[in-house]
Amino acid sequence: MRLGVLDVGSNTVHLLVMDAHPGARPLPAYSHKADLRLAELLDDRGAISLEGVDRLVATLSQALRVAEDKGAEDVLAFATSAVREAANGEAVLARVAAETGVTLTVLSGEDEARLTFLAVRRWFGWSAGRLLVLDIGGGSLEVGYGMDEDPDAAVSLPLGAGRLTSTWLPGDPPATDDVRALRKHVRAEIARTVAEFSRLGRPDHTVGTSKTFKQLARIAGAARSADGVYTQRSLTRRSLEEWVPRLTTMRRAERAQLPGVSEGRAGQLLAGALVAEAAMDLFGVAELEICPWALREGVILRKLDLMGNERGSMLTVSRRRR
Repeated sequence: MRLGVLDVGSNTVHLLVMDAHPGARPLPAYSHKADLRLAELLDDRGAISLEGVDRLVATLSQALRVAEDKGAEDVLAFATSAVREAANGEAVLARVAAETGVTLTVLSGEDEARLTFLAVRRWFGWSAGRLLVLDIGGGSLEVGYGMDEDPDAAVSLPLGAGRLTSTWLPGDPPATDDVRALRKHVRAEIARTVAEFSRLGRPDHTVGTSKTFKQLARIAGAARSADGVYTQRSLTRRSLEEWVPRLTTMRRAERAQLPGVSEGRAGQLLAGALVAEAAMDLFGVAELEICPWALREGVILRKLDLMGNERGSMLTVSRRRR
C-alpha cells in the first residue's frame, strides 16, 4: 500500500510518500517539503502568530493535494516541538482540523526519541548491539539508548538548532560572547542527562540522524547524498572540533556555499554543530554513523507493526476455528 507521512516540524513541513506493507522495507516514492519555520513565527507570548497559522493551514492543504495526486491511501500526520510547545497549540490544532480535515497527532519529546530509535534499530539490525542514537531537530535534541527496538532510556532536550539560533545567535556572524554563552548552556543541559545513560553501559554503536548530522558529516568529507542511502557515512568528533571554530567566523551566506548545506539550513548550522560536538564529547563518542532513517520512517514502521499484529490476530482466530 502507499502511505503518506506528514511531519510538521520546527523547520519544515515534510510529506514523505512511501510504498509499504507489513514485513517489508518501506520504499520512498515521493518527497515534498516546505520551509515553514514555525519556531520563528512566534509572538511575544510564545504563541504561533496568525500569519504562522495561516501559512501552516495553506501548507498542509497543499501537502494533502500532493499526497492525493501521488496515490497515498492514508496520511499519518503529526507535529513535534513547535506545535507541542506553542502557547496556542490547542487552538492551532482545532483550526487545522476545521479547515483541512487533518487531525495532527502531537508527539511528545519521548515519543520522538522512541520512534526515531525504532527506525535506527530496523536500519542497522540486531547485529549493531547496544545503540546510542542522537537526533538534532529544529526544536529539540532526542537521545535514545537500548538493546531492543524500544529504548531503555529516551529523553528530549530543548536544544534544537533552529530554536537555539533564534534565541542565542542573532548576529551574522554571531558575536564571540554569544557563541561562548550558547556553548556553556548546551553542555550544561546535556550533562544533566549523561548519568542516566552512563549507568546502562557503553554502546556498541552510536548513530546520528537528522539533517543537521547529515550536513555536518558532509562538510567533514562524507559521501554526497547522490551516492545513495546505502553508502556508509560517519562523523568524527575530531573533525567536528576542527569545523566548529571555522563555522563561528562564517556568515550564513558563506555556510550555504559549503558542500551539502542548503541555504535554508545554513543559519542553523553553527548551533547544530555546537550541540553535536557537546553530545559527542559528553557521551564519550569518538565517531558516529549517519542513519538515513529517522522519525518519519519510525512512524511508518510503527503503523506497519500495528497492521501486522491485526493480521496475525486474524490468522490465529482462523486457525482455532478449523
